[in-house]
Amino acid sequence: MPMSTYMAGIRARIGNRMIEIPSASVLTFDENDRVLLVKHADFEQWTTPGGAIEPEESPADAAVREMYEETGLHVQLQGVLGVYGGPQFTGTYPNGDNVSFLMVVFEGTRIGGTPRPDLEETLEVRYFARSEIEDLDTQPWVDEVLENAWSQAARPYFSQPSWTPDSEQS
Repeated sequence: MPMSTYMAGIRARIGNRMIEIPSASVLTFDENDRVLLVKHADFEQWTTPGGAIEPEESPADAAVREMYEETGLHVQLQGVLGVYGGPQFTGTYPNGDNVSFLMVVFEGTRIGGTPRPDLEETLEVRYFARSEIEDLDTQPWVDEVLENAWSQAARPYFSQPSWTPDSEQS
């Protein structure tokens, strides 16, 4: 889907300046532990299926909706794999829009649909083995998300805080 009317309204007011975008992604694995990725049309790089959480939409609903829109797959969410943000989750779209993503990453199980790109946001949809990922041209944050998904324990991942109150920073 192209930019939502909500986001277009914000961009009309602030131009290309950096904005924080809450987003949701889904990692779906097949029976061989391969992960489903999409080739994003704007960057022509591989990434996780997902996108912006719209106003008044839950992260879980956004994750299921984005997965369906971008891949043709209907998924049932199994849980949160991690919450991500920071400098490596920023970027600039070809039109100059600067973004910083706050990303909730879910694990999902396919319950319907046939894998297919939407040809607007996604050019390809494909499963990859862990060993194939290092040779892919991916968004800068994809390696971190996938490594944590493949190696994590039972609880969701999050980056440990580096912030401390001023009185404790010396």
